[in-house]
Parts: sequence; structure tokens; C-alpha cells
Amino acid sequence: MRTLALAVVLAVAVAGCDKTAEQKREFSPEALDAALADPQRQSHREAGDARRKPGELIALAGVKPGDKVLDLIPGDAYWTRIFSKLVGPDGKVYAVWPINYGRVAVGNVQTLRKLSADPYYGNIVTQVQPTTTLTAREPLDVVWTSQNYHDYPDEFMGNADPSVLNNAVFQILKPGGTYIVIDHMAAPGSGMRDTSKFHRIDPAIVRQQVEAAGFRFAGESKALNNPADPLNIAVFDPSIRGRTSQFAYKFVKP
Repeated sequence: MRTLALAVVLAVAVAGCDKTAEQKREFSPEALDAALADPQRQSHREAGDARRKPGELIALAGVKPGDKVLDLIPGDAYWTRIFSKLVGPDGKVYAVWPINYGRVAVGNVQTLRKLSADPYYGNIVTQVQPTTTLTAREPLDVVWTSQNYHDYPDEFMGNADPSVLNNAVFQILKPGGTYIVIDHMAAPGSGMRDTSKFHRIDPAIVRQQVEAAGFRFAGESKALNNPADPLNIAVFDPSIRGRTSQFAYKFVKP
């Protein structure tokens, strides 16, 4: 009986220590600066940092050392690389492709798989999942999607209902976890009308859909706003490509 009691006390003590360690983890501007300065991302830094504003947007998300982050539709791994160095060896980055998107981005998927196999980025796990079933191996601190929320209702994604995505994100996040949605702005009142034609979405409909899944709106960054964007042309139009007006919304799971 004494042995059993001691085991219970030790188990409680360890659980308490884990919880305390979890509570002590905080956003670190110094850790973010170090991740942004990663010499392995020099080409990404030179090509993308000025227009993507990673410092402001990751600060909005509050990604911390030790966090478990899911980077949904990670493209060329721009954000994935930063998250990897920011969360560090105690954290994990899941780079996840819905299979419908993965079929048209084979090269990007291969790039992420190679990155996962590189010991320098040893905390990255690349996955291809069913388009309408987003899952995670463990409870997550952050789910991040940049410039891809608008794709879900489109034909190549199987006309997926965004509510399926938002409900799944809600389930895989820890209480207090953060959901970041960054996307190209469509004209106010347009809803999802321009998701396929212009690759844009109305920020108001995104907020409505995400809050309907149970999330609390927790702020935004206007770092990517561009008043010169007419909002009614395709994001690939040479007159605006790389300079679209984008919204960055932060939602929190209560």
C-alpha cells in the first residue's frame, strides 16, 4: 500500500510539474528574432520577409518555444522553417497538406518531406491528410493557415464546407489554443463569391464561420493591408501580385 501511495504521489507531482512548465512558457521576442535570422532561410528572408511581415504576424499568434504548431498548406515552407526554429527541440511543427491540394502541389510536398528528413529541421513532420478530415497526433497550441482558407470551397478541393475545417481545428487545439487565418481580401459583402475567380474571400464571412465553430475573435494585424488593392481582381494579376491587401485574424479556443 505504501508503494502504491508513493507512486500516486509521484505521478501527481510529475503532472503538476508538467502543468507548471506549460504555464511558464511565454512568447519570446528574442526567440522569434533568432528564428527569423536562421541562416538556412536566407533566400526566403530576402524574397519574402518585406512583404510577408513575419515578425508582426507571428507575434500576433504568440508562438512560443516548446509549442506544437500545425502549418496548414505550407507552400514552399516559408512559415514552416520559422516555426521550426522558434518552437525549438521541445516543440513540433506539423506541415499538413489536404490530399486534394497535395495533388496539385506535388513539388511543394516533396520539398516539405525533404525538410522533415533534414536533422537541422528535425522537429518538422510532413503529412498528407484527407481533405475534409484534419487531425493531429497530439493537442496543439497553434493552427496557422496563410492564403489558403479561401481554397476550401473551390472545386479542386471538392467544394469543401469551411465549417468542416473550422470544427476540426477547434477539436485539435488545446483550450486557449490559437487559430490564425491570413488571406487575400475580397470586397466587403462578397462573402465567398470570389474564392475561385479571384482567390479572395470577404474577411467578414471568415470571422462569422470561425466564430460559429466556437472560437473567440482575439484580434488582428493590419500589417498586410494595402489600400491600393481594388479587391476585385485576381491575386495573380501582374498589377497586384505580391501586394494584395490581406487580413490576419487571430481566434482563440475558450
